[in-house]
Amino acid sequence: MNQTNQDWALEQKRVDEVVAEINRRIALLEQETLDTKSEMVDIRKNFWDDVTVNFEDATEMAETYASMKQQAELLSERERTHRQAALQLRTLNKLQLSPYFGRIDYKEEGEQAADAIYLGIASLRDGSDENYLIYDWRAPVSSLYYDYPPGPARYETPMGMIEGELQLKRQYMIRDGAIVSLFDTGVTIGDELLQEVLGKQSDAQMKSIVATIQREQNRIIRNERSRLLVVQGAAGSGKTSAALQRVAYLLYRYRGTLTADQVVLFSPNPMFNSYVATVLPELGEDNMQQTTFQDYLVYRIGKAFKLEGPYEQLEYALTAGDDPEYAARMGGIRYKASMSYAALIERYLVHLSTQGLVFRSLVFRGEPMVDAEALAAYFYTLDHAIPIPNRLRLVADWLLEQLKEREQAACSEAWVENEIELLDKETYLKAFQSLKRQKGFSGKSFDDYEREQMLLAKYVVKERFKPLRSRIKKLGFIDLKSIYRQLFAEPAFARAIADESCSLPQNWPDICTATRGRLDCGDMAYEDATPFLYLVERIRGFQTNTSVRHLIIDEAQDYTAFQFAFLKRMFPRSKVTALGDLNQSINAHTSGGSGGFAALKELYEQEETETIVLTRSYRSTRQIVEFTSRFIDDGNAIEPFNRDGIKPTLTAASGEAELHRLVGERIEELLSAGHGTIAVICKTIAESRIAYEALKGAVPPIRLLEQETSSFEPGVVVIPSYLSKGVEFDAVIVYDGSSRQYSRESERRLFYTVCTRAMHELHLYKAAGEWSPFITDEAKQLCLLESGEAG
Repeated sequence: MNQTNQDWALEQKRVDEVVAEINRRIALLEQETLDTKSEMVDIRKNFWDDVTVNFEDATEMAETYASMKQQAELLSERERTHRQAALQLRTLNKLQLSPYFGRIDYKEEGEQAADAIYLGIASLRDGSDENYLIYDWRAPVSSLYYDYPPGPARYETPMGMIEGELQLKRQYMIRDGAIVSLFDTGVTIGDELLQEVLGKQSDAQMKSIVATIQREQNRIIRNERSRLLVVQGAAGSGKTSAALQRVAYLLYRYRGTLTADQVVLFSPNPMFNSYVATVLPELGEDNMQQTTFQDYLVYRIGKAFKLEGPYEQLEYALTAGDDPEYAARMGGIRYKASMSYAALIERYLVHLSTQGLVFRSLVFRGEPMVDAEALAAYFYTLDHAIPIPNRLRLVADWLLEQLKEREQAACSEAWVENEIELLDKETYLKAFQSLKRQKGFSGKSFDDYEREQMLLAKYVVKERFKPLRSRIKKLGFIDLKSIYRQLFAEPAFARAIADESCSLPQNWPDICTATRGRLDCGDMAYEDATPFLYLVERIRGFQTNTSVRHLIIDEAQDYTAFQFAFLKRMFPRSKVTALGDLNQSINAHTSGGSGGFAALKELYEQEETETIVLTRSYRSTRQIVEFTSRFIDDGNAIEPFNRDGIKPTLTAASGEAELHRLVGERIEELLSAGHGTIAVICKTIAESRIAYEALKGAVPPIRLLEQETSSFEPGVVVIPSYLSKGVEFDAVIVYDGSSRQYSRESERRLFYTVCTRAMHELHLYKAAGEWSPFITDEAKQLCLLESGEAG
């Protein structure tokens, strides 16, 4: 037996021993969960039999409460034990199939021999509970596997730096408890393992990458120092995967002080949320909070306006070039995304501190109780040095006093007596029982009747004034919509309050007219939503969230400077990990340069910020990366992973009928080849609907994904360009790659984003016109040209 076979046999023997220990643990845990479940059922069934219930006096009531509390705590403890055992079982069942994926032999300085350290998705000790059979990939010592080749190496622990020598670095592919591949490697995780992982078909969920984490990704995952960590990565460079493993690492590293609900992921769309939802549970961690920025805006202001979303805004930018208001709208989108507009809002707030706040009259029974002018007059009599939110609270206190006086006066008014007559029997009984508890009430004298009538009058008045009291406490006497609209009422107004930091655009009058028109119709454009909410928060008092400790912002290049500033203020104690690719900046505001990472970095001190750039693309084959990198200026900086595939194809059809026939045939070929996720990507939702209607007869399993889609499932889909961001597909068909759809410079990044969704195959079609100018002659040489006239 040669050395390789001997190593393999010894390694398989160890795998068998570890799996045997795992099976032993599984059997014990399964019995434990059954016993615990049985106990829980018994406690629930006999809960009241085991509780002494007696309410005769205070002592008995206290004993009853203590007895109930004891039973409830016992049940809660059993439920926690059952839940913990179930989580351990889930992890052990995964380890049973593939106990570990890596091994390092590390000799610490001063030690005689090296320790063999095996890495998996969770830690496992031996039967004596003294020695580790498997180390969790997040343990400090595991960083050696990701960061060093054999030779001198060190790792950091809470006790300090450990120096030593890495003598062996080995990787495994273990399936169903059997080693199917074993190899030693050097600097990076070996190409053989990556080839095996990346060569697979995609499915509905993003997978954990712990077995294939590269050194630069490990820097992202284990970064604990930076308050702002910016990850700029090429399409398919693994930045989102690394960020999710980062969350898993932080939850492991700070277990006991950090929980999953203290981590928030802002993702590009709801579909993406379902795509990444399984990564953390796969690693044995609870899922973090996931939302989109749009969902948050709808939650906060969706009841006040019909709120436009980012994709509706983008649809407008891509399709409404002939609209007479297009230039004004696009100018407004860019300006309202900028910190110049944030500065204008700040100047407006300074103005509002001395004049201009718009109030609503408080009306009761159709008559003003306190009119808007009186509210404004009282507000501006208060010390101007007091912040606006604090002064509004003082106004609210003043109004509540006014309300109390008005309530007292109302008790003797005729309308109250009329409403008493209409009260139901239950309310009368409630009032009578309340009076019975009062000293000297018999219910038989004339005085008792008077007291009953007064009590009922107070009840009626209190109920009728309750909505008004609630409105005052919520500062509902401020007309926030009118305050925001007032900024656009006259173009000269903004110029009067602005300073050099505001930089009003030349078409400001047109922007004002368009904004007023939308607001007057009850519509709020996406570009206005964050500034409006910021103004609301500054007037009413900022609702900060201090419990969230880590914020993950994916596709960060599409956020505006204003949105970044808002998020920083909303999560003041949170560290931020921002991920993105400047070459995939597709939102309408980005051409103005107001989005992206530069705006975010300006909000943090230089020493608390770190930037990591990922240039190697793992998603697509070498042929696809080499083709798509020709679309962008710095494409030569992108390194394709050495995974071969077929060349992208360019197919020109003679018309729409032939286009649909050819696309349908291509989908059938891709399905026959075993591809599980196939996307027909169109530029807009309108084009997606046309493609779907044309293809659904020929391709029965095809589905149309629209903005409202909240789940990502395998199969054949038609999808608009912007919804495909962040997601990968086995094969991508670009429905129309002609200059009709992708010719403006502002569409270059969109076209790049569309084409880089493909893992294994990329096919571009057109039915008329020339190919997009972004497909240069050099790029065409990297393709297969089909249907004769494709060139």
